[in-house]
Amino acid sequence: MPGRPRPATETPAMPGARANLVYWGIGAAVFAAIATAAFLKVWPLLNPEVVASAPLDPACDLRSGPCTSRLPAGGTVTFAIEPRAIPVMEPVRLEVRVEGLSAGGVEVDIAGVDMNMGFNRPALASQGGGRFAGETTIPVCVRNRMDWEAKVLVRTPDGIVAAPYRFSTYRARGEKN
Repeated sequence: MPGRPRPATETPAMPGARANLVYWGIGAAVFAAIATAAFLKVWPLLNPEVVASAPLDPACDLRSGPCTSRLPAGGTVTFAIEPRAIPVMEPVRLEVRVEGLSAGGVEVDIAGVDMNMGFNRPALASQGGGRFAGETTIPVCVRNRMDWEAKVLVRTPDGIVAAPYRFSTYRARGEKN
């Protein structure tokens, strides 16, 4: 009815507010598309597809020396960490020797066994003759003892071959408690 005052809950249509809502919707859709594309691009880098994996050797003790894993289809991967005390927050040298495989590159993915300690996957440099080497730093943990898995990732013409190795670090500069 003309002349009748509007109740306080009614507001006149605001064309500017509707336009802002449309712009926010378009912005959100563009952001979602970019985030999805980035996720799909990064996913294979963080989680490479492994075509073959060596079994974990529970008898391996990297503090005693290098450990060798045999792959199901043939070939071996030998892994060593120096110094053997495996200190935290100090550089450690990683060495990998590959035999019976055509290795185009090697990375070592170091992850906490039961605690996420962040991304730590150094690429090792080829030393020739199936040998690869590089350095990384093992992060410190709030626990006195931290269990780790170093998964050696070997890039071959058929895909990535993995060999897992377990070790522990101790907060008291490599000394067992």
